[in-house]
Amino acid sequence: MFQGILDTITNFLENTGIAKLFGAENYWQYLVMYLIAGVLIYFAIVRKYEPLLLLPIAIGMLLTNLPGANMFHFEMWINAEAQPTVLESVKMAVGSGGLLDILYIGVKLGIYPCLIFIGIGAMTDFTPLIANPKYFLIGAGAQIGVFVAFAAAFLSGQFTIGEAASIGIIGGADGPTAILVTKTLGPALLGAIAIAAYSYMALIPMIQPPFMKMLTTKKERRIKMDKLRSVSRTEKLIFPILVTAVVGLIVPDAVPLVGCLMFGNIINVCGVTDRISKTAQNELMNIVTIFLGISVGATATAQNFLSIQTVIIVLCGLAAFCVSTMGGLLTAKIMNWISGGKINPLIGSAGVSAVPMAARVSQTVGQKEDPSNFLLMHAMGPNVAGVIGSAVAAGVFLSWIG
Repeated sequence: MFQGILDTITNFLENTGIAKLFGAENYWQYLVMYLIAGVLIYFAIVRKYEPLLLLPIAIGMLLTNLPGANMFHFEMWINAEAQPTVLESVKMAVGSGGLLDILYIGVKLGIYPCLIFIGIGAMTDFTPLIANPKYFLIGAGAQIGVFVAFAAAFLSGQFTIGEAASIGIIGGADGPTAILVTKTLGPALLGAIAIAAYSYMALIPMIQPPFMKMLTTKKERRIKMDKLRSVSRTEKLIFPILVTAVVGLIVPDAVPLVGCLMFGNIINVCGVTDRISKTAQNELMNIVTIFLGISVGATATAQNFLSIQTVIIVLCGLAAFCVSTMGGLLTAKIMNWISGGKINPLIGSAGVSAVPMAARVSQTVGQKEDPSNFLLMHAMGPNVAGVIGSAVAAGVFLSWIG
């Protein structure tokens, strides 16, 4: 009897997570991942950096690296020796996967990013862009970082062309877009790319101002822009339909994102679907954000995340943000010169699609030069144009490489 009790206790101790952790040869990798998860949790809760997504990502990273929990199986989705098809992966997840494997199905099938875009569309006011369509040029100019980072990643020799495209899309400053592209073109890098994308989005108030001051003069930063014209309800209704049709005819692969974005917007502006508009903005957005964050974080396993590739992704992502910011600023400077000094170049930094944070940074920097200057609504034009621009850039990569 005593021996049976002893065997039971021994068996229990051998199957604890602690025993499995320190019994593994690479146990130090798990400890590093716990540290990284802890840092992300700190940034999300204490520093309030993109907490709605950074916190679920950090928790997903923690859960996937707990030995013996078996909540996520990386090999079900990405396997270098015998790459499974989407159908095979889903069958394995349903048959023998853990909780996070089940949730990851929504990422693998591209469901979560598109649903989030419906919520973003319902919350986005396109009025500044409709009032001044020239802001599309700034949104386009701010996508240059996407292609610079793509070229840098590919030329590094560490990534396939699809993986390089996934890294490049970080420069679009749009998390769901980066996730949609990466799950198709570079699924093994999903955790690193998602963490880099959302981390840099959270750091926009620190990353952008130095470039804004470097590329603009004090006189330019003090420019006061004319009040935007009024936009009719008819224009608000036509805009999402027109954009969907134009983008669909030119870049069909961008339709899942742009179409969902514009669908979300039209249910908001039409005035007859308030209930589903509020649902898209609140319940749908919140639920999908939880599922997306925790399942994306689960892909950051110790063996996959701790590599030289992750370091390169972080560096290329930072370069992409910086170059995109400069691209938007320089485009706005050119437009200011053409207009005879009527456009404040500071709104160019908002061409990255981090809505509305980038627009608020333009407002903040402008008011430091002149407290009576209000650039927020003008900056929202390039900001929402950047959302469309990043989705189109994603569509270009998917049609070209995917």
